[in-house]
Amino acid sequence: MYPKTFIALVSLFLGASTAAPQATLTAPLAPDAKFALMALRSASEVHFARFSAAKSSLFLHLPSQNASCDAGDADYATFYLRDGGLYLFAASATPQQLFADRSGMGQGKLGYTTGAQPAPRNAERTCFELDENNDLTLNGAGFLACPNSIDGAWSVWVSAGFAQPAGNEGCLGISVRAVEVSEPNGCLYTE
Repeated sequence: MYPKTFIALVSLFLGASTAAPQATLTAPLAPDAKFALMALRSASEVHFARFSAAKSSLFLHLPSQNASCDAGDADYATFYLRDGGLYLFAASATPQQLFADRSGMGQGKLGYTTGAQPAPRNAERTCFELDENNDLTLNGAGFLACPNSIDGAWSVWVSAGFAQPAGNEGCLGISVRAVEVSEPNGCLYTE
């Protein structure tokens, strides 16, 4: 009797679970999408933190970007991709393009330049991409977040084989997810 009851319950459960709605991933962003970037690292202080831009660098949990924005203050940075380059969105300002220096000297430095300003020596600018889950990589490389940066923020680096880039301590590997912004606020971020 027990085995028949058990089998009936298992069959009922399996039937119900396969009929339940299945979780679906977010559709890939359109090529011209404007998006925020969000850190993913379960059970950490940076999980779901949005990226900020200031002083030619990227941060998590930065209290203020001090950016000049078209629609008032912005508490996170807005980005877009074009031809493999990652840019800070600015509808009415000079373009600001991200770069990464994964050399031994840069150790994964992630930053941005403004206008015609050249990228630092050894910098990469055109290998950023979003995968089918809208996760950002730089030519397949992930990212790190390191605590104790300016104003108590976490600095963001590209993973380049250095667990503690530039002498930082307590760095965590993070995934970076792009989340579409329906009403982007164009900003010129500080250099």
